[in-house]
Amino acid sequence: MNTAVNIAGVTLKNPVMTGSGTFGSGMEYGEFVDLSRLGAVVTKGVANVPWPGNPTPRVAEVYGGMLNAIGLQNPGIDVFMERDIPFLKQYDTKIIVNVCGKTVEDYLEVVEKLGEESAVAMLEINVSCPNVKEGAIAFGQKADALYNITEQIKKKARQPIIMKLSPNVTDIAEMAKAAEAAGADALSLINTLTGMKIDIHRRCFALANKTGGMSGPAIKPVAVRMVYQASHAVQIPVIGMGGIATAEDAIEFILAGATAVSVGAMNFVDPYTTVKVIEGIEEYMRTYRVEDIASLIGAVE
Repeated sequence: MNTAVNIAGVTLKNPVMTGSGTFGSGMEYGEFVDLSRLGAVVTKGVANVPWPGNPTPRVAEVYGGMLNAIGLQNPGIDVFMERDIPFLKQYDTKIIVNVCGKTVEDYLEVVEKLGEESAVAMLEINVSCPNVKEGAIAFGQKADALYNITEQIKKKARQPIIMKLSPNVTDIAEMAKAAEAAGADALSLINTLTGMKIDIHRRCFALANKTGGMSGPAIKPVAVRMVYQASHAVQIPVIGMGGIATAEDAIEFILAGATAVSVGAMNFVDPYTTVKVIEGIEEYMRTYRVEDIASLIGAVE
């Protein structure tokens, strides 16, 4: 039974990875999860300089999930390379670093520094960051802006690049095609859906930022639909995410066209979710006598 998948020339022992921003950089979950069981660890977003994030409160529970407006708080690339990469190197898993920035130049600075680190297998580029030069519209919300940043990063990156697409767009297939045309090696989707919660008793916003990104099981049907559309619009691999809580959820994404999957919000509910999903996929393959997981990818047309 073969559970290995290949993304842009990088082989993962199984298709299960962690959703950026929900697993720290692995250290935070190391006492719960044997990181060597995972196909890959995708780190929290890393910028060229430390980011303090948004004011609190910045997390709120909602029906079927959660809202977050953390604001990509992170210690910056220098601390990350000194502290987190050496920790992850101890484990038999692929390291995928999520990169964020406020200008194209910010991204390129991080990408170039990570190019010096051979232990990093791939880069996931968070294009849901507000582009300060374009009036804070996210890089991933305009096809031409997405094409431009993808093209610029591809010129500098030494590792394959995964463009993480925003669902807050009119046509996800158009965005997927723009990223592919600019040279992306793979896509991951979906990032969080923009949402809002109001406290009716205090008559104020639940989040200091007013809006936040919604994640959790409630968004899964939207995510599966977008993964299906994106994977059928491009020839490059797609990593599916959005509300995965069980192996059944993960298999649904794979059947829709995802080569691999990421577990995000459920890490906060049950830190063992990733391993349970891996074991559940293996059990599914035994039950249905699936010899190679590749035969499931995009099997539902």
